[in-house]
Amino acid sequence: MNVSFSHDNKVTAFAPATVANLGLGFDILGLALFEPGDKVTARLTSASGVTIRKITGDDGKLSLDASANTAGIAASETLKKAGIEIGVELVLEKGLPIGSGLGSSAASAAAAAFAVNLVLGSPLRKPELLGPCIEAEAAVSGRHADNVAPSLLGGLILIRTVEPLDLVRLPVPEDLAVAVVTPDFELPTRMAREVLPESVPLKMLVRNTANIAALVSACYSGDLALMSRCVPDEVVTPVRAELIPGSMDVIDAAIGAGALGSSISGAGPSIFAFCRSMDSARHVAASMAVVFEKHGYSIRSVVSSANSPGARRL
Repeated sequence: MNVSFSHDNKVTAFAPATVANLGLGFDILGLALFEPGDKVTARLTSASGVTIRKITGDDGKLSLDASANTAGIAASETLKKAGIEIGVELVLEKGLPIGSGLGSSAASAAAAAFAVNLVLGSPLRKPELLGPCIEAEAAVSGRHADNVAPSLLGGLILIRTVEPLDLVRLPVPEDLAVAVVTPDFELPTRMAREVLPESVPLKMLVRNTANIAALVSACYSGDLALMSRCVPDEVVTPVRAELIPGSMDVIDAAIGAGALGSSISGAGPSIFAFCRSMDSARHVAASMAVVFEKHGYSIRSVVSSANSPGARRL
């Protein structure tokens, strides 16, 4: 591929946290928050391949081995997809806690792929970076795109299939906001997947399928009352809630404070709530935080538009 490298030898990109599943849409729904997120700086070097020079904000938990880190894997796969053999050095600044249910590994991958593409002079379109990001996610948490797709592309994304990749961008009702509270403990995605049921009763499947269809309708019509009836999930949320002490109380507090709906974000332990406005979301977040704190946890709270951009240059 003929490319024109960026005039800058070094580029920094940011990719945001995400809320996956949205209650009922296990592995098929995800939306981007405006922030927080991860930053990756990519610099062209004379050596070949991808190296990670430094990682900050991870308390030493992540590997500097590029082949064992989602940022490094996504960068390598981006070079491969672009058909370019060149050296790239990465610096990863973690802005997301690991194992928080906010798509930490996906944000690293999306920021790295986007930064590398930029420093190469953008030979690939943004959607073409999804493949490298999915390969990175597959190495640590499974082959799914409900975090990497919104982190890269922004907005609310429905993943119809991963192989072949088929995504649907859903419209976001005007003024819809999301509150997220994160308690200070780590819940590994692998552990959260181990508790999932191997089979689902037919009646439960029918109810969840109907709710997903209704949620899509609510997105297109802007019917927030309908949306509020679609978030509850009978399949994944109840079993994962047992891994997150106080989570059902937090969800009840969100509804009591005026949220349209509330559930576990991704694999947890973060809890999200859909709200009618940013003001409502701030009130709901405060109410959720109080309950988690009563269970003995320190809390990080985030309030964001439900229609936020994905990866971007800094």
